[in-house]
Amino acid sequence: MHRDSLIRVILFAVTCACMSSVQAHLKPLSDEALSNVTGQAMAAVDVVQTSSEDFTRVTLGMTTSVQANVNQVTLGNAALTSNVDITNLSLGHISTDATKVQLDGNTYAVGDIVPFEGIDPYVEVAQSTDGTDSIDGFRIGFNQARGTLSGTINSLSGNIGMKVIDSSGNTVDAQLLNSAGTATNSNAQYIGIAGTGTDCANSVNCAPLSNLQTLDIGSANANGTVGYTNDFFISFQKSTLTWQDPASGKSITAGPGLYFNIPTSMTLDMAKLITGIPRARTEYIDRGVGMF
Repeated sequence: MHRDSLIRVILFAVTCACMSSVQAHLKPLSDEALSNVTGQAMAAVDVVQTSSEDFTRVTLGMTTSVQANVNQVTLGNAALTSNVDITNLSLGHISTDATKVQLDGNTYAVGDIVPFEGIDPYVEVAQSTDGTDSIDGFRIGFNQARGTLSGTINSLSGNIGMKVIDSSGNTVDAQLLNSAGTATNSNAQYIGIAGTGTDCANSVNCAPLSNLQTLDIGSANANGTVGYTNDFFISFQKSTLTWQDPASGKSITAGPGLYFNIPTSMTLDMAKLITGIPRARTEYIDRGVGMF
């Protein structure tokens, strides 16, 4: 399927979905009513072309604020190159401290929902330019995202964007690790700093991913506040693929299979990473499963 045909198919599907749920008679708005109305395009299409791929992104102009819980997310399995396995995944949480300033800069009464914000969700397709017009990968994500992600991460293929302070006081990028303490972006079960002396069995520069019960999704601003991130996505690709961002020009390379990119605003020292980050409250009823 050619790129132009692909765009037409995607737009047609979006249009049909909207038409099937809306039945209304068109009536002209008065000048007074019209002056109180603002709007934007429901869907936007961006195309980025490289020497090997055409990236076609369809973005929906909408804002979502959610607190959602999923018992189990398992994508792929041990026989595949990539694997995502998260128990009790939650987006957003419930306030337990009315004085705490949350990621969005607001305070919430105890018991109020502190939502995960997702702005302008998109679906993106990577299509080969080698003449075969094959689909080499796709991803879904948000142009802007901010909020908490909670869960027990049993294994992860992808990336967790986090800063770690090592024993010398240096701030470095955290790395996903395998059980041998080697950096990997596939089926990782640990996080820390790869290098000589890293020992996951004895918690030396290494901690289980399950220690990170809640992650702050967003970008760290210089003034200490948390802004939106445009790198929160999950993708699938047949081979290594470099995803492009039309707005910033930033690129992220994902390996074959599933890839979950989780950018955070967090900087932790190794001691805190090894001790662990407790889970935020994500349920109103205490079922004894650690989500209350």
